[in-house]
Amino acid sequence: VPKRGPLIIVANHVHIPEIPTLFVRLLPRQVYGMALAEEVLSRNIVGSILRLFGTIPVWRGEADLNALRTGIKKLLEGKVILLDPEGTRSHNGCLQKGRPGAILMALHSGAPMLPVVHYGSENYRENLRHLRRTDLHYVVGRPFRVDAGGQRVTSLIRQQMIDEVMYQMAGLLPPKYRGIYATMRPISNKYLVFEA
Repeated sequence: VPKRGPLIIVANHVHIPEIPTLFVRLLPRQVYGMALAEEVLSRNIVGSILRLFGTIPVWRGEADLNALRTGIKKLLEGKVILLDPEGTRSHNGCLQKGRPGAILMALHSGAPMLPVVHYGSENYRENLRHLRRTDLHYVVGRPFRVDAGGQRVTSLIRQQMIDEVMYQMAGLLPPKYRGIYATMRPISNKYLVFEA
């Protein structure tokens, strides 16, 4: 993980425990996550933890332009944004369809993206009940930037871009965790420019 400069970390999201684990592993960088506003603003322990880590609340439903603007502002200040392009927890560890919010942030800020995936936490509750250890594995991919190549970025192009990002994430996971990106027809890296 670069020691300075803006960065969008795109990660899969299985359960709540991986959030603080990942934030701690990214120290000393200050990281701003993005999560559903209902969870960030709740009065329970999860909401307290999310607020502690400076999580940007995202309202469910249509694209939350205020959250996108806040994320872009943080990136322009040289901060790290951690987000889950799937938009929700999978609970089973398998990738779900990516949503293009991360692409909008990358295009408007010029920040590079870094895929970070984890696996092994899908059974943490059962393991906890039986006082068994849960092995949580992290894999970090290669950084890249998204580039539209001068063409107008339509919603169709944004979806193709996020699918290319999701394939980068899927390639870092064992096959059983690749979800829909294990069965979809592979696509090119037409919109990804890898950093040296």
